[in-house]
Amino acid sequence: MSKVKPYKNSALGKKEQLTKMFDNISGDYDGLNRVISFGIDIKWRKNVVKIIKESQPESILDIATGTGDLAINLAETEASRIVGLDISSGMLEIGKEKVKKKGFDSKIEMVLGDSENLPFKNDTFDAITVAFGVRNFETLENGLEEIYRVLKPNGTFVILETSVPTKTPFKQGYNLYTKNIMPLIGKIFSKDQSAYKYLSESASVFPYGEALNNILRKIGFINVEDFPQTLGVATIYKSSK
Repeated sequence: MSKVKPYKNSALGKKEQLTKMFDNISGDYDGLNRVISFGIDIKWRKNVVKIIKESQPESILDIATGTGDLAINLAETEASRIVGLDISSGMLEIGKEKVKKKGFDSKIEMVLGDSENLPFKNDTFDAITVAFGVRNFETLENGLEEIYRVLKPNGTFVILETSVPTKTPFKQGYNLYTKNIMPLIGKIFSKDQSAYKYLSESASVFPYGEALNNILRKIGFINVEDFPQTLGVATIYKSSK
């Protein structure tokens, strides 16, 4: 479980620190994501949409939606209601502008909220997604239990998260990139230098593969599968209730 904190000397808890961090980098976030991932994150999100489309959901919740990239991609589905939820008002403001420009105002609702205390009733959504967000939960199990609560029976839950390649030389190359190059890019282009150091560190210590599969099963999710992406630098996890 990740113990890495965005601001190690801060007296704030992880949740408050992350809110501050993502508010600070919201203006740089989309551009830096494209640079840091070489644009491959776009393909990963499209793969998530393909999985969600298979279940033909009418309602979708995208947790840790950030600036709304995945929520906007999910508009390709037949869902009549898409909710993007995030704890950072700064990220959401940018997301709202993107949704408006795409003309999805009537389909996508952007909501300020806590992933570990979701403002929805039990069994509300047909599908739930989280892209690059579960490692930022203050308590992973609490967040997953809330997701399980608001997901309808037989609903689909999909996670997209960073992982660590296990084969040589990809593992060594990944470690070099995330520990040295990625924080340097953040330092050059972002006003919050510690943010991208945190993002790289948290990715390296977060459980992935079968370790995360087992946590999902412990919460109660069934039909748990994982699909490594791009040599294992990210993984898509699919499960149901």
